[in-house]
Amino acid sequence: MLATDHYRRTMQLVVVLALVAAAAAPGAALAQPAGIEPEAERLLKASTAFLAAQQQFSADTRSTIEIVTEWGQKLQFDHAVTMAVKRPNKLWAARVGDLVDQVFYYEGKSLTLHNPSEKYYATVAAPGTLEEMLDFAREKLDIVAPAGDFLYKNAYEILTQDATSGFVVGKGVVEGVRCDHLAFRAPDVDWQIWIQEGSRPLPRKIVITTRDVLNAPQFAVVIRRWDLAPKLADAKFRFTPPKDAKRVEFLPAGSR
Repeated sequence: MLATDHYRRTMQLVVVLALVAAAAAPGAALAQPAGIEPEAERLLKASTAFLAAQQQFSADTRSTIEIVTEWGQKLQFDHAVTMAVKRPNKLWAARVGDLVDQVFYYEGKSLTLHNPSEKYYATVAAPGTLEEMLDFAREKLDIVAPAGDFLYKNAYEILTQDATSGFVVGKGVVEGVRCDHLAFRAPDVDWQIWIQEGSRPLPRKIVITTRDVLNAPQFAVVIRRWDLAPKLADAKFRFTPPKDAKRVEFLPAGSR
């Protein structure tokens, strides 16, 4: 009997603390916000415009993706990505992790994916600008380049084209950097972004929640390092196949 009473008192305390925390949380509200709030719009526009203005940069990221099994259990897989961009037509990215070991090359004329551990690669002619290549890769090959949406000059329009709401959650700290935390909602997706404060409003963390999939799996990426003045030789973006690598063909979109 004493154990039962203790359990009840404990649960009552938990409920009270939860209600107090919800009432005190920054920006807490029962109603779903409608539309994108002006401050959230301003912060996201400033971040995407700042990145679009950078003629070259590199970044190191860490990401976690959740996959839901057919019986409803979530599994997490981690990846690291190192990437380099040189506008208007160069992209290189190396992805290593639980599910992939792959290097992405684009030097303005061709797109190549190289899987070093499996010793094969695929190369295809590609359009001549970064934005055109990203569209081509997505539409024709079902390939989404790392951080692809953020590389477009019109990234703000792409990110918010389906957004039904957006608001500023508050302040946050990512990798020791103070950030503005924003949250957006689209018909089937919720996404959050943490943007560095100050004169360099770089994205520092992104979380995407897929609401139309069982148990709403998430994808999260933390940008651990930005370099806005890297030394990037054009050779970095050109692929030279190793002698033991086998060439294969890309599968067209929809054939997987």
